[in-house]
Amino acid sequence: MSALRCRPWRALESLQHVTPSSRTSITSHQLRNQMTARAISSSAPRVQNSSNNTTTTTTPRSTTTSTSQPSSQAPLPPRFTAPTPNKPTTDNISKSGLSDKPLELESAPEEKIDWTRSFHGLSAEPFPKEAADILLAETDPEEVEIKPDGILYLPEIKYRRILNRAFGPGGWGLVPRSESIVTPRTVTREYALVCNGRLVSVARGEQDYFSPDGIPTATEGCRSNALVRCCKDLGIASELWDPRWIRKYKAQHVREVFVEHIVNKKKSKIWIRKGDPVSYPWKESGK
Repeated sequence: MSALRCRPWRALESLQHVTPSSRTSITSHQLRNQMTARAISSSAPRVQNSSNNTTTTTTPRSTTTSTSQPSSQAPLPPRFTAPTPNKPTTDNISKSGLSDKPLELESAPEEKIDWTRSFHGLSAEPFPKEAADILLAETDPEEVEIKPDGILYLPEIKYRRILNRAFGPGGWGLVPRSESIVTPRTVTREYALVCNGRLVSVARGEQDYFSPDGIPTATEGCRSNALVRCCKDLGIASELWDPRWIRKYKAQHVREVFVEHIVNKKKSKIWIRKGDPVSYPWKESGK
């Protein structure tokens, strides 16, 4: 207890009276403690690295051991191994667009005509009389179709046949003049009709679609719609835009029918050609 109660100045006096031999032993003891501390500090990272290496090398071994165990179930066929994606694997075209902007020609304008911008030959001279007679021929009523809502139209393929008779296959073409615009419901693009190396008309086609999968088909419908609009400037089937001719045609060739929808039982009135039966999904009903 007396040693614990000693004052610091008494401990200093006791150290001053220590013999040289005892001082040497104290010094050597301190040196041993310092060398031991340095050895421990220098060896600590090595131990840590070795532990890390051990952890890294033991992970594949455990994996190999688990995979090498025989499975109680038979392996699946190759076509079932890949998981089915639960998200779209491609971008939505209705949001990203088609990126089909017309290419710009690198050659000089005098060497080749850039139909994406040029109006070369527009109204330069009339077409030959043989071509004009085919283009301006009266529309055959038997070729005209009518939609259920009463709109008359000529099928798009018949416009192409008229152009082929007037200019010959390869004597006309439809040139895109803009990039396709895809909205959430519609595809639209501008086209130019070129006949015999001359620009005839420019029109914008449009086509509705119901799902992103139908966009490719809608782009083709958009092109056909632009062709029909361009052909109006050539006078092809101009009667379909004449109100008097439309009323006369309806009185002679079409009729109104009361029908019922087969699925939802909804009743309405539609237009059909005389002699044509009511087609699915409608069935004819009484008034």
